[in-house]
Amino acid sequence: MSEYLMYFGLGKDHILDYVNGYDHILFVIALCTSFQISEWKKILILITAFTVGHSITLLLATLKIIAVNVGLIEFLIPLTIFITALINMLPKSFNSGIELIKLNYVFTLFFGLIHGMGFSTYLQGILGKKQNIVPQLLSFNVGLEIGQIIIVVFFLFISFIAINKIKVKQKYWTIFISVIIAIVALLLMKDRIPIMT
Repeated sequence: MSEYLMYFGLGKDHILDYVNGYDHILFVIALCTSFQISEWKKILILITAFTVGHSITLLLATLKIIAVNVGLIEFLIPLTIFITALINMLPKSFNSGIELIKLNYVFTLFFGLIHGMGFSTYLQGILGKKQNIVPQLLSFNVGLEIGQIIIVVFFLFISFIAINKIKVKQKYWTIFISVIIAIVALLLMKDRIPIMT
């Protein structure tokens, strides 16, 4: 049981590591930037879609069923952050259709697949050559999910203060946060452009 708790802690700490894992934190924040606390069901669906996506590729890559090009994945992760931030900045009239909301879920699931490959490179280094790694994978993934929920709750609390106490309009808050995230994502993309050999 202690080993499972250890991998649970590793997953939670990995997603909450604001020094080394800030790109994943930025993505989770970008996912919920345009929502308020009252829309928690939509946020939960998005986070679940992200979790499903990264669970699939985390499992496949860690079991070496698929190969991971680390350089390419490190570039694609900030690209997913940038695209999500851009979607947040679309006019509300454009972004309110049911079909686009469904498309957001599909995007989030797909982007989760990419982030899962990033998580796998970290986890493979810890697991080494263990034979049965499924329990550890499960514990690690549950830790990631709890970490994501902590990030969402913290950000929604900040948003609540900004919108309801300081009286910043939701539209301007969303744009402000999304612009910051998009700029950081662009800088990360610049630093991580894969070198073709």
